[in-house]
Amino acid sequence: MNDSKVELISDRRKLIEWFEYGCKSASDFKIGTEHEKFVYIDETLSPVGYDGETGIKRILQSLTHLGWEEVYEKTNLIALKKNKQSITLEPGGQLELSGAPLSNIHQTCVEVNDHLEQVKIIGKELGVSFLGLGARIDGSLSPELWMPKSRYDIMKAYMPLVGNKGLEMMADTCTVQVNLDYSSEKDMVTKLRAAFTIQPIVTAMFACSPIENMNKSEYVSRRANIWLDVDSERCGIPKMIFDDGFGFEMWVDYALQIPMYFIRRHNEYINCTGSTFENFLNGNAVSFKGNKANILDWEDHLSTIFTEVRLKRFLEMRGADAGPWKNLCALPALWVGLLYDQSALGEIEVLASEISFEKLKNMYSEVPRYGLDTNINGRTVGDYAEDVLSIAMNGLKKRGILDAAGNDERGYLKDLYHAVYEGKNPSSRILDIYNEDEISFKKRIYEEFSY
Repeated sequence: MNDSKVELISDRRKLIEWFEYGCKSASDFKIGTEHEKFVYIDETLSPVGYDGETGIKRILQSLTHLGWEEVYEKTNLIALKKNKQSITLEPGGQLELSGAPLSNIHQTCVEVNDHLEQVKIIGKELGVSFLGLGARIDGSLSPELWMPKSRYDIMKAYMPLVGNKGLEMMADTCTVQVNLDYSSEKDMVTKLRAAFTIQPIVTAMFACSPIENMNKSEYVSRRANIWLDVDSERCGIPKMIFDDGFGFEMWVDYALQIPMYFIRRHNEYINCTGSTFENFLNGNAVSFKGNKANILDWEDHLSTIFTEVRLKRFLEMRGADAGPWKNLCALPALWVGLLYDQSALGEIEVLASEISFEKLKNMYSEVPRYGLDTNINGRTVGDYAEDVLSIAMNGLKKRGILDAAGNDERGYLKDLYHAVYEGKNPSSRILDIYNEDEISFKKRIYEEFSY
């Protein structure tokens, strides 16, 4: 789009209205799922770079034969799009599907399965495969394998200034994310508060990253622990979401004070890491003084806020490790069961009210280490997970949305019973087969957790 034709932000009210525009009727609620996976060479189990016969660029080019359209940054192929789906690159070459907004979990799972079948076809041709883990198990990505995207160059320079694990997060982790709608500001507040409180419980259920440098780490979700030391100004839990009067306006005020990464003009990224968005609104952005902010700048900026639940024109639940194939359907099913049925949402709201802000902060810091065994209010997170799973099952039952075989959406939660009632989340499975023989262990993990 021509930058000159994009709506300028005339005042702060425009930013609040941007969120209000996201409100929609419950009958129009959609489900969006995003999932990342590592890419590796079959013969060596080593990560791929951007170039070369087995590189990310070649994978993307091959996918165009299946109906995907190329997206470039300058001369670099950096993404694909088809209808309302996109395939994008994370900094370390992780391949991400951003799914279309869909009406039910049956459709979501068809989308997931179609995508994974497509990349498997291409992978077989090129000798590469795709791995579902929350974090790399065999060290950090070599610098020469980072993806050639300008925004990542800016972030790479900035991250070490604000935390110790930002680069590790960028290059060495994978997540699954669920995007859900709200009907009003009040509905948004209820869902956002509940989601922030439930998120560490979900993190424990889906933990799939207990290995570091081919050894057992201290954590069941090393990915979640990495996020604790990335950037305190844009990560974690903003306390104001639990304040009286919280709504779109308070989130706007919060976002205005968060440092920027960049501004895009004419497909160029301008480094603005010394400025807040409020500085930019006032014409005082570093490296871009005197220029006006437009609504696309605001959208870009909101995408650089990395809270565990992120508010946009929908809610993004961001705190789950990538993992086995079935978990890619289970996670959206869980969140839909919790947030899209009013009685289930009411029950989750009551459950969340039992957990104070201080205890919630402790839960976020302890769940990466202890997972389902984390203690809170005299119970374990595993105990809370049983409640959460039961509420979600009932929520999906009440939705009553059937597939062609007459099955409702509850079936997608079946595998979570192993995690919740037997304590067997994916990290437990990994630790069960752990051994000191690095070669055989790595080979088995790649076999069992590849798509």
